[in-house]
This record gives sequence, structure tokens and C-alpha cells, in this order.
Amino acid sequence: MTLRLNSAQIDASLIERIRQGDTAAYEDMVTRYWDRIFARVYSLLKNKQDAEEVTQDAFIRAHRGLDKFRGDAAFSTWLYQIATNLAHNRYWYWFRRKRDQSLSLDEPISDSSDVTLENVLPVSSESPAQAAVTQEFVDRVSVCMNILHEKHREILIMRNVSNLSYDSIAKELGINIGTVKSRIARARESLRNLMGDDFS
Repeated sequence: MTLRLNSAQIDASLIERIRQGDTAAYEDMVTRYWDRIFARVYSLLKNKQDAEEVTQDAFIRAHRGLDKFRGDAAFSTWLYQIATNLAHNRYWYWFRRKRDQSLSLDEPISDSSDVTLENVLPVSSESPAQAAVTQEFVDRVSVCMNILHEKHREILIMRNVSNLSYDSIAKELGINIGTVKSRIARARESLRNLMGDDFS
């Protein structure tokens, strides 16, 4: 019982600090629950990359909806439910939505990078109408990527285009893995806000 109370108190303290805009508290929350949420999602999806992305998105959703959390259930239960719902709805991220197709694109993902979306989106199986919609989507991603804060753009390119591991990104940027995970989550949240319905 004491351990449960202590855990609840830790969560309550972190939640209050996050609500006050404490970035370090958000990083602590991600670190505190990452392994447990990832394990839950992975058990459902059986795919490491999908599980990582859903886990990150769960923290994004929790952060955005934190004002709605009233403490009727444990924070961990609330977070688990968010993650489970996202795992059941597999079309939650633009990279994930389009990845099963294989369109070749040679346009840079942003003005400040030579990295492209080549081999991310498809061409061979698309009709002209579908290809036009896909190209419009990619153009919108590129525009929004250019608007992102440099740190957010950089880390999304490193993770989702260059496919670097969390450890490699941490070493490259000189930050810890917990910060890498929380920064990626914040970058995706920023991209989601810019893209609106296109990102859901």
C-alpha cells in the first residue's frame, strides 16, 4: 500500500509540474513509464518500430490531454488506456500511414537538409489520382517540417528518415536517451499541430 501511495504521489507531483510547463518533468514522466507502455504496445502490435511510434504518440496524447485527467483512476491506468487505444487504431502517424506503399520521392524533406522521402511513399501501385493526393500530402509535410523548430526538425529527420537508434541520436546530440524520447514526442506533437487533420 505504501509503495502504491508513493507511486501516486510521484505521479501527482510530475503532473502538476508538467501542467506548469516544466519540461524536465515531462522528460521524467516519459522515462518513468516508457518501458511499461512500450511493453504493452509491443505485446499488441508485435513490431518494434510500430510499438515505439505508438508509445511516443501515447505520451503526446497524454500531454495534450493532461488537463482532462482528474485522478479518478491511477495515472498509469489512464496512460495504458491511451496507448492501448492507439495500438488498436494503427493509422496515427503520417509515416506509419503511408509506409506500406513505396513511392520514390527525391524532394528534400526540408530546406536545410538534403534528406529526402525517397522510398517512403509509393508510386507503382497508385493511380494518377492517388499519386496526386500523396504528392500533395508530401508537399504539406515538407512545408510543415520547414516551420518546425530546428531541434525538432533535426531529431525527426534523424529518427524517422535516417532511422537512427535512440542511442545513436543521444550520442550524436550529446543528450541522454530520456531527452531524445521526450524531444521526439514534442517534435511530433508540433508537427501534428501544424498539419492538423492530415496528421491524425
